[in-house]
Amino acid sequence: MSKYTSFPEPMDDHNPFQDPAVIQHSSNTGYATLDLYNPFENTTGPPPPYEATSPSAPPVPAQTPPSRTTPTEPRNYGSYDTQTAVNATTAELLRKQQELEKKAQELERRERELSSHSLGPGASRQNNWPPLPSFCPVGPCFYQDINVEISQRFQRTVTIMYYFWMFGTCTLLFNLISSLAMFCVDPNNGVGLGLAVLWALLFTPCSFVCWYRPMYKAFRSDSSFNFFVFFFIFFAQVGLYVIMTIGIPGWGFSGWIVSLAALKTNIAVGAIMMINAILFTAQTAMGVVMLKKIHSLYRQTDASFQKAQAEFTTEVLSNQAVRQAAANAAQGAFSPPR
Repeated sequence: MSKYTSFPEPMDDHNPFQDPAVIQHSSNTGYATLDLYNPFENTTGPPPPYEATSPSAPPVPAQTPPSRTTPTEPRNYGSYDTQTAVNATTAELLRKQQELEKKAQELERRERELSSHSLGPGASRQNNWPPLPSFCPVGPCFYQDINVEISQRFQRTVTIMYYFWMFGTCTLLFNLISSLAMFCVDPNNGVGLGLAVLWALLFTPCSFVCWYRPMYKAFRSDSSFNFFVFFFIFFAQVGLYVIMTIGIPGWGFSGWIVSLAALKTNIAVGAIMMINAILFTAQTAMGVVMLKKIHSLYRQTDASFQKAQAEFTTEVLSNQAVRQAAANAAQGAFSPPR
């Protein structure tokens, strides 16, 4: 029994594939293998014999045609768009900050000017208009600062009216030049030249005092009384502009009638007077537009006829100089003759 129960020592290097039975089975080609046998085929014969295959090179994978690709720039869908949005937001914030700084500087400037020109006990506001040179013996008569005294809502309107007054002054000066040119051609037109000089000297200061200053004070302090004064005088001024545009002969205005008549005498002088007539026409049209615009702004304010009466009573009749003049006039009227 010992020869049947003898086992190799566990430390022997025994290879199971060197067993004679395994070697004999491997060399036998009469058996089929799984590589050549398909159990699902309808064959009645025995399975095919095994054929040893020689080792060959690994199969080369089929090459697919390369797909056509276009070079594209790598996109960063997160960081690029985020950076653009951050830059736009930063630029917007910087712009708003600059606007706020400008507004703050403007408010600071206005506060300094208001504090410097504020009327305290015994203090007086320094006049700055007309802007005369320091060597002139006559000083400024009014204080005017549209950016300080007029609210931002009405600054544009007041500024336009100021330039309109300057445009009317330049038109009157040009009317004086055209009348002088006509006098040089026709010496019999001396009356027209004299009246042109009178209108230039009279209407320039009177228009500023009579309708521009009331309009300025009306928008400055929302004064109903000054609004009514402006409407009354400026309406008459617009009517005078119409007369200037017509150009009645002998009135000193180089309007359309006088200009067309001057073309028959001298073409150059007639052309100068025609330019003056066009300026008068533009002045009339602009006066009508501004009168309508200021009236619409007046209707948006709290001004009324009752407030105008109250302001007249408190401001005009309560003035010491007016009361003293009225008392002297009444005393002189009722005093018995000597």
